[in-house]
Amino acid sequence: MTSTETSYEAADITVLEGLEAVRKRPGMYIGSTGPTGLHHLVWEVVDNAVDEAMAGHCTTVDVTLHEDGACEVSDDGRGIPVELHHQYEDLTAAEVVLTVLHAGGKFGGDGYKVSGGLHGVGISVVNALSSRVEVEIDRNGRRHYMDFVDGGRLETRLTEIGDAPDGRTGTTVRFWPDGSILDETRFRFQTLAERFQMMAFLNRGLRICLNDGRSDERHEKVEFCYEGGIRDFVVHVNASKESLFNEVGYLEGIEDDQEVEIAFQWNTGFNSDGLHSFANGINTLEGGMHEEGFRSALTAVMNRYAKKRGMLRDQDDNLQGEDIREGLTAIISVRLVEPQFEGQTKSKLGNVETRSLVQRTTNDRLADWLEEHPSEAKRIVQKSINAQRARVAAQDARRSARRKSALDGAGMPDKLKDCASKDPRESELFIVEGDSAGGSATQARDPHTMAILPIRGKILNVERARSDRMLKNTEVQTLIQAIGAGFGEDFDLERIRYHKVILLCDADVDGSHIRTLLLTFFFRQMRALVESGHVYIAQPPLYSTIVGREKVYLKDDHVKNAFMEDNPSHKKEFQRLKGLGEMDFDELRETTMDPVRRSLLQVSVEMLAIADEVFSTLMGEDVESRKRFIQTNAHDVRFLDI
Repeated sequence: MTSTETSYEAADITVLEGLEAVRKRPGMYIGSTGPTGLHHLVWEVVDNAVDEAMAGHCTTVDVTLHEDGACEVSDDGRGIPVELHHQYEDLTAAEVVLTVLHAGGKFGGDGYKVSGGLHGVGISVVNALSSRVEVEIDRNGRRHYMDFVDGGRLETRLTEIGDAPDGRTGTTVRFWPDGSILDETRFRFQTLAERFQMMAFLNRGLRICLNDGRSDERHEKVEFCYEGGIRDFVVHVNASKESLFNEVGYLEGIEDDQEVEIAFQWNTGFNSDGLHSFANGINTLEGGMHEEGFRSALTAVMNRYAKKRGMLRDQDDNLQGEDIREGLTAIISVRLVEPQFEGQTKSKLGNVETRSLVQRTTNDRLADWLEEHPSEAKRIVQKSINAQRARVAAQDARRSARRKSALDGAGMPDKLKDCASKDPRESELFIVEGDSAGGSATQARDPHTMAILPIRGKILNVERARSDRMLKNTEVQTLIQAIGAGFGEDFDLERIRYHKVILLCDADVDGSHIRTLLLTFFFRQMRALVESGHVYIAQPPLYSTIVGREKVYLKDDHVKNAFMEDNPSHKKEFQRLKGLGEMDFDELRETTMDPVRRSLLQVSVEMLAIADEVFSTLMGEDVESRKRFIQTNAHDVRFLDI
C-alpha cells in the first residue's frame, strides 16, 4: 500500500493523554528494564521510519551505535511536522510527539493510512527513558533541532539551524538510554540485525543499514534490502533446509483498504509449524484471522486438487491441515487500515474481514498455482500423504501408550519423583541431566512443590524425526507423560501439570547440547509452553569463595570478574564448582533450587520466524549453515567449559 496522498501536518498529530509515570513504571511500556526493554526503545524509533516507508515516503533507514552509548536512527521520510500544534498552542507538533504519551500521526488525522505503532507510546517513551535525546528534522528545505535531558525535559526548543542539505527531508533521533532506570544500556548488535533484517523482508525495497561505531566491538556494517520482499524471507528461513522444489510460490490479493501477500515453499523436514504471520509489519505471534483464513483454504484447496488428480480416492480420508503443513514454510503479511489487535502485545489479529480476504485469495490463487506447477504440486501431495500415514501410526502408538499407562495404574513415568501439590500454579518440574544429579536434586528439593525428572543421555533430536519415530523414544515418552498435556497439534496448555518446567543441566558442552535438544523438543512439540513463559533454565553457579564468614556463589566468569573489580583486595581462592551430580544436595539446594536464592532464566520467543530459522540451523542437516551460525555468534558466548 503506497498511497502518497495523505497529509502529514501539525493538525494530523492528535493528543490522547500526557506523558507521566513512564519512568516510575517502565515495564508497563517497554516490557522490562532488561535487554528486551532496552532494545524495545530502538524498535519504537525505527517503527516510525518504517511507517513512513509503508506510506510511501521513506526508502532508507540508517541506525548507528555510537562509542558513547547512544543509538542514532536516521530516515529519509517527510520529517516530523514542525508547526505549532493545534491542541498545544505553545508547543510545536514535533515537541508534542516527543513529550506527550499517545501523541502521533496515527490517531484520527490523515498522517498514516497503514501503521504498525498504533498505541502511539513510541518515541515519547524513548524520551522518558533516556538521559538525553537529540532530534534533527529536515523539512520544508530547512533543518530544525531540539534536545531533551533527564527523561524528557525539553532543554533546547525546536529551532531552525540552517538549510536542509541537498533539499533533504527526514528525521534523525539520537538517544542515550538512562542507566539509572534500565538494568542494561549496551545494545546487542546481533539482536538489532535480526530484527532489522525481518523489517526489510516485510517492506520490499526498504534499505536498513546498521553500523557499529563502538571500538570494542568487531561488527562489520550490515545492510538489508530485499526487492523480493517476503519471497526472499522464505528463501532465508529455508536456507538450512532441503527444499522440496526450487520456486517460492507467491500469492497476493487487494480489496478495499486491505491487502495480503503470501509466500510459501515446502521443504523435506517434518515440522508443521513453519507458518509466520504479520499485520502491518508486526509479528502476530499468536496468529489470528489472517492465519485462520490461510489454514482453512490451504486444506480445502489441497484436498480438492489431490482428489481431482486421483492421488486421493473418494473413499480415502481427507488430508488434515497438519499433514499438508508438514515441511511448509509460509509468510503471510497483511496490511489494513484499522487492525484490531488482541491485547497490548499486539500478538493476535482479530479482523474478521481479513480472514475472508486471505481465504478468498488462497482459494483462488493457490488453485491456479497448483495447476501451473503440476510437478511441484505432485510432490506436495505425496509428502502430505506420507505425513498422513505417519500421523495415523503415531495415533496408534499414542493409543498403545495410553492403554499401557492405564494398565500401569497412575500413568506417570517410574523415574518421576512427583511433588505433593496438585496445583499446577505452584508446582515445578526440574528436568535433570543424569541419575546421580537426579538423586541430589531429589534430596535438595521442596517435596511439596518440586518434582524431579532425571533423563539419561541425550534425547532424540526431534528436528530430524517424524512424530511416529519420536514417540518410540523412551525419554520423549517420559517428558510427554510427566508434563501431561499431550504434544504437537494436540498439546493443551490448560492441562499442564507444572507452571514452571526448569532445565537443570551441567555448564559444559554436553550439558549445553542436552539443553538445546530439550528446547528444540519444547519449541517444536509444545510451543505454547514456551510462548506462555513456562520454560526456564536453571543457572547453577560456577564458582564459590569466602567473604568474611559467608560463602558467596558466582554464576560465571563474567560475574567473577565483576566481583573482583568491586572487591580488588579479595585474597581468598575461588573454588570451581563441579557438575550437578557431584554437588552436595545442600549446596545444590542453596545455589540452584531455593526459590529465594536461585537464578532462573525464562525462555521467551519474540520473533517466531527467527526462532524457527535458528532451530533449523542448529539442529538440522545443513552442516555449513550451522558452522556459519556458530562463527557469527561465538563472541556472544560468556562461558563454555570444554
